[in-house]
Amino acid sequence: MTDKVFIRGLTAFASIGVYDWEHTIKQQLIFNIEMAWDFQQAAAYDEVSYCLNYADVSQKILNFVERTPFKLIETVAYQVADLLQDEFGIHWLRIELHKPKAVAQASSVGVIVERGKLK
Repeated sequence: MTDKVFIRGLTAFASIGVYDWEHTIKQQLIFNIEMAWDFQQAAAYDEVSYCLNYADVSQKILNFVERTPFKLIETVAYQVADLLQDEFGIHWLRIELHKPKAVAQASSVGVIVERGKLK
């Protein structure tokens, strides 16, 4: 059995882009994240201490992304994946990262990063 915690539509405003002018503004990034987490004990004991706290995960991502300048969304996705695995001990995760309006003819562009193995 693989339990997952997810966060959808987490919106950050970041300094991101390859052009100098892009770093004079904050651009929207949207995260959809799935994380494997065994919450059997949380369900059995109805105890939050056994949960992966999605509020803490969300805040960790926002603090990191909104304070660090980046050129590429690939870099953001990789570094956020590393951060989550290191900070929370997540053995598998999938991050879908969108940069809305980066291409005029598309509502969004982005990358997907998947790390680890489902148990």
